[in-house]
Amino acid sequence: MAFQESGHKTGTSRRGLLLASGAGVLATPLAAPALHAQAAPIKVGVVAVQTGPQAALGTQLRDGWTMGLRHLNNQLGGRAVETLVIDDELRPDVAVTKVRAALERDRVDFVVGVVFSNILQAIMRPVTESGTFLISSNAGPSTFAGRGCSPFFFNTSYNNDQVHSVMGQAAQDLGYRRVFLMTPNYQAGRDAMAGFKSRFQGEVLDEVYVPLTQLDFSAELARIASLRPDAIFTFMPGGLGVNLVRQYRQAGLANIPFLSTFTVDEATLPAQGEAALGFYSGANWAPNMDNAQNTRFVRDFEAAFNYVPATYAAQSYDTAMLLDSAVRKVGGNLGDKNALRAAIAAADFTSVRGGFRFGANQYPVQDFWLCQVVRRPDGKFQTQTVRRVLEANVDPWAAQCRMPARI
Repeated sequence: MAFQESGHKTGTSRRGLLLASGAGVLATPLAAPALHAQAAPIKVGVVAVQTGPQAALGTQLRDGWTMGLRHLNNQLGGRAVETLVIDDELRPDVAVTKVRAALERDRVDFVVGVVFSNILQAIMRPVTESGTFLISSNAGPSTFAGRGCSPFFFNTSYNNDQVHSVMGQAAQDLGYRRVFLMTPNYQAGRDAMAGFKSRFQGEVLDEVYVPLTQLDFSAELARIASLRPDAIFTFMPGGLGVNLVRQYRQAGLANIPFLSTFTVDEATLPAQGEAALGFYSGANWAPNMDNAQNTRFVRDFEAAFNYVPATYAAQSYDTAMLLDSAVRKVGGNLGDKNALRAAIAAADFTSVRGGFRFGANQYPVQDFWLCQVVRRPDGKFQTQTVRRVLEANVDPWAAQCRMPARI
């Protein structure tokens, strides 16, 4: 499978060079079963940040999708696939421009991916109002789980509130009574606060929101040291988490339990290293989950990319498997939107998480786990499950969704 980075010509296909949209192309072989010999490749736009300190998260998401296609012989439901990797640059305006180009010029059949909620919020209307299915494999803002739900929108990750509520419940179960909260100041950060507090019944000593670009946490760490909480809860994805974890350990605060979501995970652990050992996270998946599909995914992913997959990769892999099952159900015919929607909603695939199904709002109903950072025998760092905290959990916004029966 050949891969093109944005703006670098590695092949002769005119379609393959998408300089105007800033998209890369993941070109796949055009061979397919005889039944679909005349069918054009299915085009999928994968929105994944590839620029700046958060690029590691987008790389995980992109590589998870790539791994899924490799396991599917570079096909979805028997039809060849052409993937356009769209670097949103973590800028909503840029994301909208590039996604519109993918829809209007490149005529993608699906848009998938998206790491950050502010990017998903920006592209939601352009994609769904074009009659194109949008499948988020990471961002899960509350705004689209309830009254803002759409028949053209599916989510294969979670609603933001759910993952953070895991840590609220864990803090409650562990007997912590005084907790300090800190998240970035955007929708997912606000969802994180709400999710944690939905299950934590103790005292919140302070709620601190920081800019999404913040890298120096000295003022906040001094505040934590002065308050001496029983624990802290934080959601600091990507580069924010790398810096926070290092500075937290350096400040001598590691004796205060560190509860987090998307802060210590396989995307950030290579940079955090020993500074993150023993820190906790909440998740719907971890690399050590004991099922055949997950074992194959983790083994082959590490062999292909030489790093440990995170949830961004696992959920993106599941998205490829989901679409394969849906395209197969409709016999490769993407023209009947109601039939295709029903096929996606059926979720007739084997997830790396084990059990997987969609709720009424087309968000997953799934288990959530308390995880902890460990060092593996090979010296690499990863999270591993400690215990199941929530079982077959339905997100708190699902009841507000009034999903139409037909498109």
